[in-house]
Amino acid sequence: MAHALLIFGNGYSGAATARLARAAGWQVRIVSRDPARPAPAPTVAFANAAESIAWATHLLATAAPDGDADPVLHAFSDQIRSAPNLRWLGYLSTTGVYGDRAGAWVDETTPPAPNSPRGARRVAAEQAWIAAGAGRMVDIFRLAGIYGPGRSALDDLRAGRARRISKPGHAFGRIHRDDIAHAILAAIGQTRPPGPRILNLNDDLPAETADVIAEAARLLGVSPPPLISYADAAPAMSEMARSFWAENRKVSSAATKAALGIAWRYPTYREGLAAILGAEQPLDRLDQ
Repeated sequence: MAHALLIFGNGYSGAATARLARAAGWQVRIVSRDPARPAPAPTVAFANAAESIAWATHLLATAAPDGDADPVLHAFSDQIRSAPNLRWLGYLSTTGVYGDRAGAWVDETTPPAPNSPRGARRVAAEQAWIAAGAGRMVDIFRLAGIYGPGRSALDDLRAGRARRISKPGHAFGRIHRDDIAHAILAAIGQTRPPGPRILNLNDDLPAETADVIAEAARLLGVSPPPLISYADAAPAMSEMARSFWAENRKVSSAATKAALGIAWRYPTYREGLAAILGAEQPLDRLDQ
């Protein structure tokens, strides 16, 4: 049977994966709650997804938990478990499940230890997908902060919303949108024994946000925003932002890259930002 990939979600990462998979010769359908929204593959309304689940050999879920439940499993758990052609399930989770490690390194073997209800819901969703995929290949992709064209420090600077917050020793992980799609395509192209696998999608250089914004400013030829101490910035942050800054860890993806046989196309934010800018029109520069 032909390789048939069903993607739940027409968002930033799901659409990029659909484009790359179609270019590689896969049959692709996207399930969306807004089927009229432009998409890089044929779109199916969420309520009508059952037939496409039966059609698929591979299924990727990109949606975050809706309250305490995974929205895809809540609606289609029985259909997924009984799907006749389905060989592989993939779920996009987050490196936030590792919680705060006081700046220490974690890897694919590190047990989750979420510090927030949001992180706990993600762990529960991971376990639900593993259970739903019993007897099949299941890949849990734990994603760092996603950036890419239209969603990077370059855009934050242009929009005037970039803030260089200083919290020495506090490094964030990132992953370029196209490296997410690249890793997923490598995973769905593999044949391995049934069972779950944890894959960390995090580039090779955890970095302080202030450094990333400074690099974006250098590429644009503008002065970076002034440094603001975390203590001064925190009172104006949302609760979600404060919880984000409260956690500090470095995430290794070495085992993931080895398992998938890939290297990151953008191993650090420097290559990623340069590539984004290089693909844009010159008139997009701030100083023109």
